[in-house]
Amino acid sequence: QVQLVESGGGLVQPGGSLRLSCTVSGTIFEFQTMNWYRQAPGKQRELVATNTGGFTKYADSVKGRFTISRDNTKNTVYLQMSSLKPEDTAAYFCNTLYLRQNYWGQGTQVTVST
Repeated sequence: QVQLVESGGGLVQPGGSLRLSCTVSGTIFEFQTMNWYRQAPGKQRELVATNTGGFTKYADSVKGRFTISRDNTKNTVYLQMSSLKPEDTAAYFCNTLYLRQNYWGQGTQVTVST
């Protein structure tokens, strides 16, 4: 059974940094495309970053501030977030597609506020 478990969210001041982690089990992780999404209250879920092996892609709203990376020895994908803004406040979810089925973590809340 595929499971994704996120951690690392919290409250941070504008301009601060956080690193989110998502540990995956039940798949051959090194072959999985991994995604980070976020969802703010009243808004649709938004794709933030994608990592497929050496290829990465970012939403325009986070380019230059967020970095997605992975450690295949730990079955873990990370989202390093810097220069955080209040508009980055959201629940963040990691996601992967495996055998034609989407899997999601439980989400971790990131709040950027003074």
